[in-house]
Amino acid sequence: MQFLRRFAPLARQRLWQGALTLAAVIIFNFVLVHLAPGSPVDVLAGEAGTSDPARAAALIKEFGLDKSLPSQFLDYVSNLGRLNLGYSYRDSQPVLDLILTRLPATLLLMTCAIVLSLAAGILIGVTAAWRVNTPIDQASSFLATLCYATPMFWSGLMLITIFSVKLGWLPSDGMRTVTFDEQNAFALVLDVARHLVLPTTSLALFYIAIYSRIMRASMLEVSRLDFIRAARARGLSSTAVYYRHALRNALLPVTTMAGVQIASMLGGSVIVETTYGWPGLGRLSFEAVTRRDYNLMMAILLISAVIVIVVNLLMDVLYCLIDPRIKHGTEEGR
Repeated sequence: MQFLRRFAPLARQRLWQGALTLAAVIIFNFVLVHLAPGSPVDVLAGEAGTSDPARAAALIKEFGLDKSLPSQFLDYVSNLGRLNLGYSYRDSQPVLDLILTRLPATLLLMTCAIVLSLAAGILIGVTAAWRVNTPIDQASSFLATLCYATPMFWSGLMLITIFSVKLGWLPSDGMRTVTFDEQNAFALVLDVARHLVLPTTSLALFYIAIYSRIMRASMLEVSRLDFIRAARARGLSSTAVYYRHALRNALLPVTTMAGVQIASMLGGSVIVETTYGWPGLGRLSFEAVTRRDYNLMMAILLISAVIVIVVNLLMDVLYCLIDPRIKHGTEEGR
């Protein structure tokens, strides 16, 4: 109860900020998508191999593209108010059905990538700070720089070449084996896990590099503070001081960075899912852009914004749990 009372003002503030952000996202998404060159009618005409003006005019009227942009925007907002994300021009089915089909795959990939990047980044950073200016610290710094400088698509291709093509250890495409027997639940989980290893690693490598460097710097900074010297003066062991006292305070910058970079991780999932044929929102958004499927593009951008807002709210909760001094969005005693 004490935590809820402490977090309630911050939650209200974040919810208002999230609502305003979501409203801005809706407006900018609509304007940018409709001002982009090309239209779904052009794509459908090209796929059909015909340029019949009558057919094009019929499609424009059917899709409501003959209306002015303000009228189309009002229709879009009205549909959102009824939780209707629209109809996919290309796939001829509700956009919400398409997203709900692909969303679990993206959430699974992102959750695994976040857990892996945070766990590995924190572990490497703490170890490097513990062994500062040693070969272990220098090796971690070199690996972090290498991972940070390597483009995500290149690391994905290299992982496929090594572990799928050369060694044949892991699959390189899709979320599960096509001929797999779905009746065996345990075997299905193992099959999905094998398909998940390479895309998760590709998506997490860049963030492991960032979090490890931030964690190292944070641990070194916290280790010089007065309360750490006081803990050592009380006779606590170096391990207890380092992991029980320093680590908790050093986690705050990493937590903040993780919340901020959720949006960029969603953008990176487009590259990773396209590279590995992962059937998630990233690949669906790529397909929506190439097809100029307005409703699908706007819905994916909207869902992505909601995910970012929710994750940042959860990060605020985690922030309060890590540092009990935080109250009403500030730190007590300041």
